[in-house]
Amino acid sequence: MTLSKKSVELLAPAGTWDAFTAAIDAGADAVYLGGKHFNMRVHKNDFNLTDDELKDAVNFAHQHEKKIYITLNNLISSEEIPPLKNYLQFLEKIQPDALIVQDLSVIHLINELNLKLPIHASVMMNINNISAVKFLQNLGVKRIVLGRELSLKDVSLIKEKTDIEVEYFVHGDMCIAVSGQCNHSGVIFGQSGSRGRCFKPCRWKWKFIDEETHEILDDFSHKTALNDMCMIRNIPDMIQAGVNSFKIEGRMRPPEFISRITSAYRKIIDDYIADPTGFSIDEDFWKDFYEKRVRNFTTTFAFAPPTKNDIGLSGKREPRFFSAGVIEKSYDDDEVKNIFNEEKPIKKFENKPSLNVRVSTLDSAKSAVENGANLIYVGGEIFRPNKPFTLKDFKSAVNFAHEHGAKIILNTPRVTRDKFLNELREFLKKLDGINFDGVLVSNLGTLNLMKNFNLPIYADISFNLFNEISAEFLKNQGIVQAAASIELSFAQVKSIVEKSNLPIEIIVHGSNESMICEHNFIKLYHPNYDDFATPELLNKHFALEDSAGEIHPLRVDQFGYNHIYFAKDLCLLPYLEKFLGAAALRIDAQDYSTEVTALTTKIYRDAIDGKSYEKDFEELKKIAPRRFGCGVYRFKQSKNSID
Repeated sequence: MTLSKKSVELLAPAGTWDAFTAAIDAGADAVYLGGKHFNMRVHKNDFNLTDDELKDAVNFAHQHEKKIYITLNNLISSEEIPPLKNYLQFLEKIQPDALIVQDLSVIHLINELNLKLPIHASVMMNINNISAVKFLQNLGVKRIVLGRELSLKDVSLIKEKTDIEVEYFVHGDMCIAVSGQCNHSGVIFGQSGSRGRCFKPCRWKWKFIDEETHEILDDFSHKTALNDMCMIRNIPDMIQAGVNSFKIEGRMRPPEFISRITSAYRKIIDDYIADPTGFSIDEDFWKDFYEKRVRNFTTTFAFAPPTKNDIGLSGKREPRFFSAGVIEKSYDDDEVKNIFNEEKPIKKFENKPSLNVRVSTLDSAKSAVENGANLIYVGGEIFRPNKPFTLKDFKSAVNFAHEHGAKIILNTPRVTRDKFLNELREFLKKLDGINFDGVLVSNLGTLNLMKNFNLPIYADISFNLFNEISAEFLKNQGIVQAAASIELSFAQVKSIVEKSNLPIEIIVHGSNESMICEHNFIKLYHPNYDDFATPELLNKHFALEDSAGEIHPLRVDQFGYNHIYFAKDLCLLPYLEKFLGAAALRIDAQDYSTEVTALTTKIYRDAIDGKSYEKDFEELKKIAPRRFGCGVYRFKQSKNSID
């Protein structure tokens, strides 16, 4: 590699015109910023640029030989599609250097409208494997903003195998959840983190407890409050890893902050490029930079998994708390009843919806089939102490389902690294005599892989399906059914079902993740955990208790990912008649015993068939592991970026 000032791009954020010019003056090669709508920072009305300011910013940047990337990186709901088309046509006229995109509908519309707008894939697209990168390359995507949970070794491998432009965060506020896999704010507050309205539950106070005894197991308060990313001491590592664009986070920061951080990274990058072998950090420079920090610093996953030192455990350096723990609404809350009383039922399919059940064990699969499930999802993440399905288990489940006239679908993990894709590829070659009826995929990488196998492909909730245009995109990629986002209100999910040409599945009952994390909280916070001496602790059930006293179960899967759950399980049983026009209704029973799975399935089967279920429902409330809640359905809509 021949190093020059063009070897890497220093990419700075801006939320105002003054911050934009400050970034340019401080030496940024490119600036990313958003308009008043359709971006991931819409909390403050005095931030983000008007259309006229966006036009002026593009002209100003180009006059100074700099680049402008427009953030169009939030999820788009159905009612936002018409103004989105107008906005895209406006952007075509002003010609920014690229759009940063999360929602698949934006890619679909750019192609449909024949617009010449380069596309960068947002970090929120959860791109963490080579297969996904190649899929997006085939769509014409020019750059990938890689997940914050990827190491620099991962970056190097992706770069080597694809040669796509790679953008990687170097500084700023980081989420503790896997990129694009946090639903907490969207479900609890109706303000989605994937729509620029995150209330930052990761910054809450939490107690780490034994789920059964409620014993408090540590003394730390803010155990999910990740420190700020800081890679300024590791610029050579990033350059040698092949990172093309060094991204500073902070579009809500004032111009003074943007100027200070940008100029500091500009200096270090230039110093290294000028003399790589003679480069070293000026420790006086570093001390000054460090003492002006907001939070403490971390390199997150760049070199190794984070430890307690990478988390702001005391909360003392948190600049602002957006919210605190709240009591989750019950399924029978008057507010929820009133919303459903005002809504008309979904009108789409004349036949009864398919009753689909996701399970974690062979016995639960059989019990769901015996109690009326039409379709079963097996495999994927299995929560300890349960064991992953073996080939023998899969064969038994498939045979049992087919003997009873039910379909059985192979589930795959929500977060998929290349290692698992390699294992899945080998697994699919060994399916002699195991005739799955399809496969459930959770990301573009798995979707891309499954195109090589002759199985119907179903899309899970990780695709964050928010509108019918994204559904059309998935249909064009061979998807036969897609699950609607769990952050959508009833009116919004009704709109998708009725407008979409793709059959839509709606989750109506079960335990849903609020966050998926690569951080192993048991390893981090249990006082007796040791990888060698006490690995069995990973088989116990622990939980995080928020400041409102709500207990959020914590589950560890076979890949080591931690799944944080909502305190209450979703239950839409009293309102099921409103959903009967959907193609499929789903029970997420992956954290249920065989007994609870059986009874839950029977109740929903009876409800769909018009039979009485009240007595069984009272019994279910007694044996269910958690109380029942309403999820996002207490809100009339998931709040848009357009008010």
